[in-house]
Amino acid sequence: MSKRFLSSLLVIGAVLTAPGAQAQSDSPNGLSDPGSSFSSGERRAAWQAEVERTERGHMIGNPDADASLIEFISYTCGHCATFAREGEGALDLALLAPGLMNLEVRPVIRNGIDLTISLLVQCGAPEGFKDRHRMFLMRQDDWLDKVRSAPQSQQTIWARGDRAGRLNAARALDLDDMLAARGLSIADINTCLADNETALALIRSGDADRDEFAVPGTPSFALDGELLTDVHSWSALYPVLAERFHPDNARSNP
Repeated sequence: MSKRFLSSLLVIGAVLTAPGAQAQSDSPNGLSDPGSSFSSGERRAAWQAEVERTERGHMIGNPDADASLIEFISYTCGHCATFAREGEGALDLALLAPGLMNLEVRPVIRNGIDLTISLLVQCGAPEGFKDRHRMFLMRQDDWLDKVRSAPQSQQTIWARGDRAGRLNAARALDLDDMLAARGLSIADINTCLADNETALALIRSGDADRDEFAVPGTPSFALDGELLTDVHSWSALYPVLAERFHPDNARSNP
């Protein structure tokens, strides 16, 4: 076990075993609080900025980390937006940045809007994935309200999930403008939306995850290759990670 890895574990372990640690675990924002004792105050690595495409999604962090978390999300899932607000920044700070864990985000395609946004999220360079992913979740209330208030005839078009439906949804819901504000051209965005091959690959990947993990709903999580039962929120995931990274339970680097 490297000195840096051991040092990080001891910092985390000190919080998990200290009086009041349970109260922190019950607080959605406790882990991400820069003033919390979870942070050593030392300069951290920048693994949270490393992103690469995977066969079924995008991996954030150190690909050789000792622990791996898969996050199964749907962009039309309200609980997924809540998790992004409460947990993803905390994971960046405490576990991804120092390279202790990597996080793979895999989309679950439940409907035509999910497919449309999943295509937009992966439109562009991998290093911009986190920004696109979190933008659509953080602003979910804005565009999802437009979905709900749209005429049934238009919702039916979007539900098809075909090329025309995806382009129509992105334009009517201003999803393309949201992404264009991040520097992509409308022409490139439309090319991504029109890509039937990539759309089918997203659907097949979701089917493969259901077959492999029996994902029951979103958000769901798999830690070190095992689906976490009844863990569908940051408040439920936090104690699992706390246990995993307790110094007595941490696994050595190979």
